[in-house]
Amino acid sequence: MHSIRTFFNELYAAVFAPTVQKKIENTILLLAGIGFVIHLSLIFLEAQGIHLFSSLYPELLNDPISAIYTPFSLILIYEIYLLLFYLPRSFTSCVSKQFEIISLIVIRKIFKDIPQMNLSGAWYYDPHNLELAVDLLGFLILFLLIFLFNLSKQRLPKRPVEDLTLLRFISSKKIVSVMLFAVLSIMSIATFGQWVLDVINQQKVAQIDSLFFNQFFTLLILADVVILLISFRYTEEYSKLIRNTGFIIATILIRISFSADGYLSMVLIITGVSFAFLILQIFNAMEHPKTNSTA
Repeated sequence: MHSIRTFFNELYAAVFAPTVQKKIENTILLLAGIGFVIHLSLIFLEAQGIHLFSSLYPELLNDPISAIYTPFSLILIYEIYLLLFYLPRSFTSCVSKQFEIISLIVIRKIFKDIPQMNLSGAWYYDPHNLELAVDLLGFLILFLLIFLFNLSKQRLPKRPVEDLTLLRFISSKKIVSVMLFAVLSIMSIATFGQWVLDVINQQKVAQIDSLFFNQFFTLLILADVVILLISFRYTEEYSKLIRNTGFIIATILIRISFSADGYLSMVLIITGVSFAFLILQIFNAMEHPKTNSTA
């Protein structure tokens, strides 16, 4: 068992080394720039009457503002990579990164929806305009909740990393992180390949906003459950177990939001993040007097 832990620890150190992170960051930024230019070019061709993919995604090819959708999609990939990096460090930090990812998904959707606003007639009754207004308000609330969540996270007392029990727990989480990285890498390549085939065959993806991220949050829920089960071996504190279980519930609500339509999607996201924030507040109230607990 010790050799397995050592192997995965070394693999984790190699995959998430600072030099590797920098290379991935630079690659993503380069691809985001290239994707932005390609998207703008497709919009320009569409304006000139050259219809390539307008029958599949007319909402993404009707205005230059929509081109922001592509670089945001690529930046989200890097954020997922960082989430896997934070996973062994702290359950709370990992959840915070999840919330940041969902906020980027929301703002990406807003950039896609803004050019489709109906400004004629009774624009304030238009269903699309109302949904966009809900998303904008929801994003502000989400941004505030993430700020408050991170503020509460700073109150968590720290446990020395030299603690043998904590080191073993971190080592176990590194195994989960590396395995999740491998599965997500394969899944992202498969999803991208299937999307390319769908575009070639002129088949539209019904919910492009949730493409890949639906499966991603499903895997994340499973990984969180595995970490929760592992934590039973290292702690029996009721407050920590309930806190981590509450975080999983929040992730489940976010996952369900991808299958929801209209206002319900934003309601589920806000509910999930609010639930996690309240769980953390209660946990802090229970644990703050203690000095021997860990985040």
